[in-house]
Amino acid sequence: MTNDENKLRIGMVLFPKLTALDLVGPYEVLATSPNAQVDLLWHRIEPVEAMGGMPVLPTATFDGYMPPDVLFVPGGPGQLAAMDDMPLISFLQEAAPAARYVTSVCTGSLVLAAAGLLRDKRATCHWASLDQLALMGAIPVQDRVVEDGDTITGAGVTSGIDFGLVLASRLWGEEAARRIQLVLEYDPAPPFDSGSVRAADPALVSGLRDRMSAITETRRATAARIGRDRLKLQTVK
Repeated sequence: MTNDENKLRIGMVLFPKLTALDLVGPYEVLATSPNAQVDLLWHRIEPVEAMGGMPVLPTATFDGYMPPDVLFVPGGPGQLAAMDDMPLISFLQEAAPAARYVTSVCTGSLVLAAAGLLRDKRATCHWASLDQLALMGAIPVQDRVVEDGDTITGAGVTSGIDFGLVLASRLWGEEAARRIQLVLEYDPAPPFDSGSVRAADPALVSGLRDRMSAITETRRATAARIGRDRLKLQTVK
């Protein structure tokens, strides 16, 4: 890992079975700036296998890593194990107070919540797991990008690019963010109008909820347990 003291340091947490686009979208936006040093963090310097098998090589470990200016957590099925990975959770808890921004995309917000970092904060998540934030003391908001003070969260998967541009505008100004957007030619024109639960056919939403019900219920049970046992919440919002 190189370390340029003049660059803003962005620490992006890894874990097995993360959703690659949750990570790669924001990474591509933020690493475009010459003023950023982006580090990929895990317990060891060895490939971490994302969902689907794509290997991601960490550039630094949690142990001894100085708190970054921006702390980021992606989502994905592996988020369940990450919520109970206590060294990872401890790293987030220790790094967050010194960070300018604490951030996530998709179900990465559930990991932040499991670390107690979203209590009484507005946050978003993938639509299928949005309600679970409340079980750990957060305030769920169904928006693509949600800001609450020094916390910025993105909704599901593809929102990572929108999230990255919002964060870039906060770090370097709107003109810089617009320049990055143009460099990336980010001008989405999806072929179908089914990218959100508000736009998609209700039958499609219902069918997908059924297909995702097993992991959704496991996530809900995990969030409820952590909210009750680890975070000691007296009431669920």
